[in-house]
Amino acid sequence: MLDRLRLGVFFAPYNAVIQDPTETLARNMELLVHLDRLGYDEAWVGEHHSGGVEIIACPEMFIAAAAQLTSRIRLGTGVVSLPYHHPLMVADRITQLDHMTRGRAMFGVGPGALVSDAFMMGINPVDQRRRMNEGLEAVIRLLRGETVAMETDWFKLCDARLQMPPYTRPHIDMAVAAARSPAGASAAGRWGLGLLSIGGTSDEALQYFNSNWNVYCECAGQNGHRADRRKLAIVASMHVAETREQAFENVKFGIGPFMEYLTEVTTFGAMPAGITDPARFMVESGLGVIGTPDDALRHLERLWSASGEFGALLLVGHDWADWEQTRRSYELIARYVMPQFNGQLDARQASLEFCRQNRERFLSVSEAAVQNEIQRYRDQGRG
Repeated sequence: MLDRLRLGVFFAPYNAVIQDPTETLARNMELLVHLDRLGYDEAWVGEHHSGGVEIIACPEMFIAAAAQLTSRIRLGTGVVSLPYHHPLMVADRITQLDHMTRGRAMFGVGPGALVSDAFMMGINPVDQRRRMNEGLEAVIRLLRGETVAMETDWFKLCDARLQMPPYTRPHIDMAVAAARSPAGASAAGRWGLGLLSIGGTSDEALQYFNSNWNVYCECAGQNGHRADRRKLAIVASMHVAETREQAFENVKFGIGPFMEYLTEVTTFGAMPAGITDPARFMVESGLGVIGTPDDALRHLERLWSASGEFGALLLVGHDWADWEQTRRSYELIARYVMPQFNGQLDARQASLEFCRQNRERFLSVSEAAVQNEIQRYRDQGRG
């Protein structure tokens, strides 16, 4: 079994359109500071350019600012959409970020999730996964310190090299996002990188995940890499409160617009037509948790059983609930779910039970020690 399941967030983020954008960005930053204080291990910040909900356009910029306000949480791009950028610019920015964060940065890549982003740039969605693979090869070679001469139909490198060495040796930690398509899994396996499973947690989504994991293992083996489950992260949606009733009441704030966005704007198709209770559908379909810490723990155990071991659980960053209840949900998961799953309470519970079972023996010994001291005091003529 892996040593410890890491806890993090996959921070697209999904911000309700009703909120002021300036204040929303500030709240997003405040949330990362909150997660750092709670002991979260990592946060992956997304890149999007349309849709009005996922409003962080440059994850590197956001991470650079967050690194100045946090102390231990690792911060990753979740993800840089490689088809949108020249590889030299990406590698140069990521190397700078590696230095500015003193090694706390991580580099996640993908083909780009929103077709509307690609449309505005005149990129054919059919080409996005091919472009991701081409861009990834160029970026990795640059990060490894190679001088790269490479030409495709969308970028050209002429004896390109980076002017700074990496801060993290041999290079920054990297991962590739994968949902249904095997493109991400094959790319991650080819280069021995981490895998971010972003396809959801329904039974159908977990089948895609297991298929992609097999692709990852096959490609890793073919290229001389070991398939390491510590490099695997699964993204899950949760909102937790003290009671199940309170959790469902909390998400009335924003789960409706969230599910509408995924269903009507993105290509994920999260909710079938005719659903009138998106929160109940979310829970019953296995797409997420709305409930108590115990409900979250059972969901996590279900994922572990269905997928096998994985290195990190990444919670989707969303505005299902208002600000205070959102902060509280992250706190409850950190305080009550992860310690129990990771066995961090076992030694304390064993010590408590040991003391409980031996209480009578300890009481008699304690009483004897007190009486002995009283008698010694009297024997010395002081009583």
